[in-house]
Amino acid sequence: MSNLLDVVVIGAGAAGLLAASRAAELGRRVLLLEKNRKAGVKILMSGGTRCNITQATDSRGIIEAFGEQGRFLHSPLAALPPEAVVDLFESEGVATKVEETGKIFPTSDKAADVLTALLNRLRRSGATLALDEAVQGLRQRQDDRACCEIVTNHRTIRTSTVIVTTGGQSYPGCGTTGDGYAWLQEMGHTIVPPRPALTPLKTRADWAKSLRGVTLSDVILSVVEEGADQEHLNAGKRSAGKKRRPSGLLAERQGGMLFAHFGLSGPAVLDVSRAVATHARPRSLTLICDFLPSISSDDLAGQLKDQAAKSGKKQIAGLLDNGLPRRLVDALVEQAGVPAERRAAELTRDERVALVRCFKQLPIPITGTLGFEKAEVTTGGVALGEVDSRTMQSKLVPQLFLAGEILDLDGPIGGYNFQSAFSTGYLAGESAASLAPDVTT
Repeated sequence: MSNLLDVVVIGAGAAGLLAASRAAELGRRVLLLEKNRKAGVKILMSGGTRCNITQATDSRGIIEAFGEQGRFLHSPLAALPPEAVVDLFESEGVATKVEETGKIFPTSDKAADVLTALLNRLRRSGATLALDEAVQGLRQRQDDRACCEIVTNHRTIRTSTVIVTTGGQSYPGCGTTGDGYAWLQEMGHTIVPPRPALTPLKTRADWAKSLRGVTLSDVILSVVEEGADQEHLNAGKRSAGKKRRPSGLLAERQGGMLFAHFGLSGPAVLDVSRAVATHARPRSLTLICDFLPSISSDDLAGQLKDQAAKSGKKQIAGLLDNGLPRRLVDALVEQAGVPAERRAAELTRDERVALVRCFKQLPIPITGTLGFEKAEVTTGGVALGEVDSRTMQSKLVPQLFLAGEILDLDGPIGGYNFQSAFSTGYLAGESAASLAPDVTT
């Protein structure tokens, strides 16, 4: 029996746990290394400790959500599509539920149940989990049957096959501190500069920060560059059929929003944050807010005019409820420069125009993001062109496989990133098992 391991997986997160399990299930001797004292720390924190495992869609829906990067996911999703992820957890006794947004959670709302299921599967597979063992170096070897030599804080390991699933740099308190980038760069891989994604935005607008705690279920947010034609942006929204991307528009998303003491958070904010984090001059960007996406600017203007005629004695805030929180309505009226005590019948045409603009096209200046500390995922990482998506094997280093957030692959909020991690990890484990040299003799 050789002292060479078949497969070593580095990083016991979502991708690593499935990669190790799958490779071991296919008969390989597998060691899973984790620098933390327990596996899956980030899993336990995700989704507000509920863990949104995937989205209620098919593989095509996942691919489309990732945009141009989505093409990379065809083979991983063929190996483990969304419905298979749900089946995997339910077979481990974790019942799931689909929420209105399409997010799929464990029925228990406990991320711990998700982690337990993954650990149970790992245990049954026969893979060995080594905790509190930090990798300090990963070196390519050219001798006999060893692909790599791994130096940890406890030992030096020789292996025929390595799967790197160390994650990115989001939530560094979980141990995802970008360790794998340096190793892979030394082995010849290109690292697309990592930036935080799905992270809250900061603003210098004191009025917005004063609304701390106000939540909205449905807004449209657009990140635009300095000098963008906001009228054109607004006119182009939700038009029928395909439309040309308006000049200056970097990102747009419809969904929930939360005002916070530092600025803005919530699903729609997190989804557009990538455009801010990757921009060379984030302070030059503006967030355009449509607080009433279900009504057009023209219809809102007409509504104001009609209500002013019918209810002229009402104060203006009373005419602009439309289901919005009163604190927000009062703030928007103030931003429009309209006195709070103004009666509807006293509104001038210019004041109506200003009110419509504030409710439909309010600009909020952006100063940046809260960074990796609060980012749910990392954008950037190992360039996708250097990885064979059919196997997850490096195109530069034979027997080196990559999966999960270490890749330059990030999607929107809603379980898409966990799906990507599970699918790429599963395929990496399967490929590593089938392509690893026989080292048992």
